[in-house]
Amino acid sequence: MGSAARMPRWLPRALVLALALYACFQLGSWAFHQLIGLLVNVLVAFFLALAIEPAVGRMAARGMRRGLATFLVFFTVMVVSVGFVVLLGSMLAGQIVDMVENFPKYLDSLIHWMNQTFHTELSRVEVQDSVLRSDWLRKYVQNSATGVLDVSATVLGGLFRLLTIFLFSFYFAADGPRLRRALCSVLPPARQTEVLRAWEIAVDKTGGYLYSRGLMALISGVSHYVLLEFLGVPYAPALAVWVGLVSQFIPTIGTYLAGALPMLIAFTENPWYALWVLVFVVVYQQFENYVLQPKLTSKTVDIHPAVAFGSVIAGTALLGAVGALIAIPAVATLQAFLGAYVKRYDVTDDPRVHGHRRYGEAVVARLQKALHQRKDQGGQGVVPPREESPSRDSA
Repeated sequence: MGSAARMPRWLPRALVLALALYACFQLGSWAFHQLIGLLVNVLVAFFLALAIEPAVGRMAARGMRRGLATFLVFFTVMVVSVGFVVLLGSMLAGQIVDMVENFPKYLDSLIHWMNQTFHTELSRVEVQDSVLRSDWLRKYVQNSATGVLDVSATVLGGLFRLLTIFLFSFYFAADGPRLRRALCSVLPPARQTEVLRAWEIAVDKTGGYLYSRGLMALISGVSHYVLLEFLGVPYAPALAVWVGLVSQFIPTIGTYLAGALPMLIAFTENPWYALWVLVFVVVYQQFENYVLQPKLTSKTVDIHPAVAFGSVIAGTALLGAVGALIAIPAVATLQAFLGAYVKRYDVTDDPRVHGHRRYGEAVVARLQKALHQRKDQGGQGVVPPREESPSRDSA
């Protein structure tokens, strides 16, 4: 009885092993959640390095050191970005000053319209006093004052993240050959060929995606420039560049940010101009989503438009805006890499492959058979079937 009730010797070891595995799982999960931000930054930096790899490779092939070539590429991008931001900031600041100076005139015109339309007797002094003494304005000022620190922390965090991405992408691009050699040194020769092929495909697809985005930014900028110039909105060239770049290189919310600024500037000239800009932005966005983007993406990245659309949705669900930005080149790279190792066969010569159904052929065959039967019966002098007798059936 005592020996039968004794605990098996393997049970304590199994319990200890299960607890150790559970502890390792919890530790790994905690470390992954702590490092998810860094991993996303490294992933973005890797794709950014792939995007600038062709330019760095051409400069290095002409005798320039890769470190210097990478620095020149990043310096050019930084100078263009800073110049654009400064130009746009000065333009926006000037428009804000004009709006503040002309605010009483806008308010007087609005009050005059309301008095004529609704037969009221409002005055600017009464409206200003009611707004300044309202509770929502006081609460808004208090919340804004308490949220200054949060905004500052967000800005500093964004700058630190941007610096991290640029540093990693610089090292990936400058030390690309060394990184490939280090990766291939731990793999057998057959696997080394596959890795180098995948790396080359990733460079081509990422460059193609960047080219398609740049082309769409150019088309969007030119289209919006024509509209803004036709309406007489000031700073039309800068606003067109803003719309083109922001709408294409800031995923998800880029379209709304791109359209808000031209609407604001157009509103200072004429409120109806802002409405026209809004209508044009919405219509052009639909044209871009359903016509332009699928066509250009399928040509430059060589993936089906439905796959491109689905990859953006999946990337957004997984990694948010970053996932939406890198989803298409990642899926294109994976598709091209797998396509090189998937065996393909010749397609049979069948009309159904081209979308032609055989229902029409079957109907024609039945009609021809019925006509032949009636011709044979008419030649034998047969009466219609409803007048046939049982004796003739037997004959």
